[in-house]
Amino acid sequence: MTLAEIAAVVGGQVADVPGNAGPVTAPAFVDTREIAAGGLFVAVAGERVDGHDFAEAAVAGGAAGVLAARPTGVPTVVVDDPVRALGRLARHVVDTLRPTVLALTGSQGKTGTKDFLAQVLAAAGPTIWTEGNRNNEIGVPLTVLRTTTDTRFLALEMGARGIGHIAELCAVAPPQVAAVLNVGTAHLGEFGSREAIATAKGEIVEALPDDGTAVLNADDVLVAAMAARTRARVLTFGVAGDVAWRSLELDDLGRPTVELGYDGERASVQLLEAGAHQVANAAAAAAMALAAGVGWDDVVTALGAARSLSPWRMALHQRPDGLVVVNDSYNANPASMNAALDALAAIGTRGGRRTVAVLGEMLELGQESDDQHAEVGEHAAGLGIDVLVTVGAAADAIAEGACRTPGWKGEVVRTAGREPAGTWLRHNVGARDAVLVKASRGAALEHLADVLLDVPAEAREGGSPSR
Repeated sequence: MTLAEIAAVVGGQVADVPGNAGPVTAPAFVDTREIAAGGLFVAVAGERVDGHDFAEAAVAGGAAGVLAARPTGVPTVVVDDPVRALGRLARHVVDTLRPTVLALTGSQGKTGTKDFLAQVLAAAGPTIWTEGNRNNEIGVPLTVLRTTTDTRFLALEMGARGIGHIAELCAVAPPQVAAVLNVGTAHLGEFGSREAIATAKGEIVEALPDDGTAVLNADDVLVAAMAARTRARVLTFGVAGDVAWRSLELDDLGRPTVELGYDGERASVQLLEAGAHQVANAAAAAAMALAAGVGWDDVVTALGAARSLSPWRMALHQRPDGLVVVNDSYNANPASMNAALDALAAIGTRGGRRTVAVLGEMLELGQESDDQHAEVGEHAAGLGIDVLVTVGAAADAIAEGACRTPGWKGEVVRTAGREPAGTWLRHNVGARDAVLVKASRGAALEHLADVLLDVPAEAREGGSPSR
């Protein structure tokens, strides 16, 4: 599209365009460290950085033009609000190219499910999917604007921090298949209650056309009730769902094997990702793919080969000396903390390993934060985790919850931050241990996983490969 065509779509005006300005031939972007040659730089004014200050650098680096709130001295489409204009441009692309849009939301498991779904769909046809967790009003349209004329499927993760957010994202990319994975307590501080979270998450099924499909978690009461909020077909997943599983077993590294079933078909599926909670993620992805027309055999085959596409999400590593490290440091909430601890306990039991849980703060829990941190500690103690390392004062409540659990014989190590935690880990874990590292993104605990995996080059050679 030329800048004039873009301006017509988004209701903007073209400024500073020389006669030889080329069309936009590559995706949009917001970070000049990731310039797409021929792409459209979107100048977003943030709290600390104003993208308008980088417009000239973006064009000098190869961008075809800029979408901005004011003229920038380089070819620019000027609009009142660049983020809203970005959404309008994305909607135009969806309406023009008409890929099958699949969207999902939930309090936890969004990225894991999206990664499974992306790989199942990609095996069936050209697919674009959300990278990382770019699931907001900027990330969703940027993902849409990677779509090409060849794209068959568009798999989108959608997040929300308030009522109406998901409805706005669905207006940018109206789904034909929409899934709600669960309603938990992530972002409880913003919403105030699980019922308010359910109201927000359910907007995704309200956006479906009558001939669409709502994929709902049959095992979550608040999600199952969303069937009444859509006239679309409903397809469920879960132990009691249309796509269901049984005979769950875990191997020595906590990777599940299940018998997955749908519509009279059954197949054994061995997943490559650690944790029993991955089964629900895989089943949700299977249901979404089936709703989009992918065949059962193709779904089963692709699930068995799927790996995490996102960093620091239950990333399973084995050091050459045998130490197992599960790096799940990208984000955390009470449910995902407990699921990760379940996986750690399973690895310890199956492999005869000492279990070490390195846990930091969970953010955005509101007034219930201390209680929910303590409940995670109680869960860890109930599983018999051997060593609980808490990182930072905000995670002290996790230690307190573990210590007050009757009968727990484990050890608590409270550290003030990443540096003392790293020092303790360097000197106190070894080949027969399994270590989980997990906290909300703000804690940046992936650095501790790096500490554990930073072995000499000669020790890495010939050893078990990390994944």
